[in-house]
Amino acid sequence: SNNQGVIYVVATPIGNLQDLSPRAQQMLAEVNLIAAEDTRHSQGLLKHFNIPTPMTSYHEHNEEEKTLYLLEKVRQGLNIAIISDAGTPLISDPGYRIIAKAAAEGIRVVPIPGPCAAIAALSIAGVPSDKFLFIGFLAAKSTNRKNELRSYKEILYTLVCYESTHRILETLTDLIEIMPERHITIARELTKTFETILHGTAVELYEILTKDPNQQKGEFVLVISPAEKKQSDEKVEITTETLLTELLAELPLKKAVNLTAKITGQRKNMLYERALQIK
Repeated sequence: SNNQGVIYVVATPIGNLQDLSPRAQQMLAEVNLIAAEDTRHSQGLLKHFNIPTPMTSYHEHNEEEKTLYLLEKVRQGLNIAIISDAGTPLISDPGYRIIAKAAAEGIRVVPIPGPCAAIAALSIAGVPSDKFLFIGFLAAKSTNRKNELRSYKEILYTLVCYESTHRILETLTDLIEIMPERHITIARELTKTFETILHGTAVELYEILTKDPNQQKGEFVLVISPAEKKQSDEKVEITTETLLTELLAELPLKKAVNLTAKITGQRKNMLYERALQIK
């Protein structure tokens, strides 16, 4: 009604070009301008589908100034599509600033869903996926990366992260130290010619990758099984009562209470009252 344009956030293939949906093809062909992370990279995609729409670069180094430029185009009535080099834009990619500003101005933003490496890897990992935490790329330096992993160690959700060719072995080394017992799925080069899915502990996966250097190349998604749930307070209470009951059967009440308090750390007066009830 105000003659403003629309911003379309368009998911593109992460490897196999046939994963570009018909709706995404239509939108890329119909918009006035495509904001691409790397115009040279995206040119191959547009050429494959005979899409003549002009492009402009939109990446982390020019995001601030290009946000202003693109929003002005939308205010003038142009429709714009945002795409990344691969997958769903804004997932570990630049773009949230323009979406935030568009929302504040009441500019319509429309998602055109499609491929996402993180979701694709999660779907074939064989770990709980009802709750998961996507943590993007881990820190480049080992010290910072270890601190990050330690902060996630007790989380009861599946962890999903991206990793690069240059750091995959270092990250596995850190996982061996911090989460040695976890089940990990490595999804490498998803939907591409040399797609590989590996399952195992960090030690097992490290051995596989070091034996075959080719397995160290490409783009990686790591899916890490959640931390095991600790024994609940309710179970501790049941264990305490069971212990007290067993000791009362063999010892005088006072000794049973004192020994239960010493073992469990619970208050004697509370245990004494419970012991009277049991008796």
